[in-house]
Amino acid sequence: MKAIALFAASAAALVVLAGCGSSKPSNKDDSAFVYLMDRKPNWTENKVETIPPLPQDANLVPFTVSQNTPLSFFIDKKSLSVGDDGVIRYTVVVQSPAGARNVNYEGIRCDNFNWRLYASINEDQTGWDRVVERDFARIETGELNSYHSALYQDYFCANKLPTGTAQQILSNIQMKRTAVSNYH
Repeated sequence: MKAIALFAASAAALVVLAGCGSSKPSNKDDSAFVYLMDRKPNWTENKVETIPPLPQDANLVPFTVSQNTPLSFFIDKKSLSVGDDGVIRYTVVVQSPAGARNVNYEGIRCDNFNWRLYASINEDQTGWDRVVERDFARIETGELNSYHSALYQDYFCANKLPTGTAQQILSNIQMKRTAVSNYH
């Protein structure tokens, strides 16, 4: 019985070695190897044809950026969406203590720590201005008023993916459940 098992193992080894010998040497540069997780997928952003209506004060949900800034930050809960392209789109309102406001419609990509501006409120405060639209750029974390970083790290993204649906993200913002507080 041992002889048959030894013979079968030897035959299997010969088959494997025969398969290896039939391949031809390659001049391919092995240093060009790219790990599966490092490959750049062919990502395509969804077209943003329509922009949500300007935010109403009743729909603004506050979020904290830093204890060191005098500015107040809000997300328009009616505008928050998670696209099937992985972009979280939202309207943000940044308000000074004197009442001055910046209102932007933006998007954050969780997979690469980037943000994009789609539109800002026009000078008359009556509609959107799309002339200011910019392509995706890296989120800056060192700025005093880096609300993009706060949204990315605290509410929108975890492990390079959206933390959930728009409703789940909104619930976390309203309940002040940050990513760090979920670990405690």
